[in-house]
Amino acid sequence: MISAQQLQQILFLDIETVSSHAEFEQMSTEWQALWADKTRFQRQDESPEEFYGKRAGILAEFGKIVCISCAFFTNQNGSWELRMKSFASDDEAELLRDFANLLERLPNFRLCAHNGKEFDFPYLSRRMISLGVKMPGQLNNAGKKPWEIPHLDTLELWKFGDYKNYTSLKLLAALFDIPTPKDDIDGSMVGSVYWQEQDLDRIRIYCEKDVLTLAKVFLKITQVEHFSDFELVNNQG
Repeated sequence: MISAQQLQQILFLDIETVSSHAEFEQMSTEWQALWADKTRFQRQDESPEEFYGKRAGILAEFGKIVCISCAFFTNQNGSWELRMKSFASDDEAELLRDFANLLERLPNFRLCAHNGKEFDFPYLSRRMISLGVKMPGQLNNAGKKPWEIPHLDTLELWKFGDYKNYTSLKLLAALFDIPTPKDDIDGSMVGSVYWQEQDLDRIRIYCEKDVLTLAKVFLKITQVEHFSDFELVNNQG
């Protein structure tokens, strides 16, 4: 169980990623060869071209971030709010700089994501380094002991030391009877929505729904004391 005060220093986040290019053939021959080599043990019978469309977005060397949604709880005169903000852009470097600036303004906040330690946090760090964006303290793990790294992961929390199985955020939401809106897209469709439809706003809405679910799941797992219901406040400014 964590305290209500500790809850107010956690930034919940989710990222949406796509391949760096719309099509495999748009990469240089050098990068096509690098992709083929990187994925040679994962592709099985699939060609590099076929596998690129399915998996390039999840590898930081071959993908890019197009949306980051984040939120934190605040208590105003006994009334809880979850304040949401998103960064969505075709310019990944600008998006990452804006997010890094936000983290710099929240130096004492811990970061929380579902499977964040395996995906969101390292992906963010790798893309920042690749684009020359200075990593904020919450993502820079160099020289830190494990207990000094300010990362929380609802997947890890739910495992309670059991590392045999992966549990999706969707499954935890169903388990805790957390109502989730019917999405018109899922994670596998983000790439096509971005490259074919060029609909960043649709991706942002999907990402924000995941962050809202993440925050609710975290409340259930950690059994935050003295917590009541909250109002969602979305700030796109």
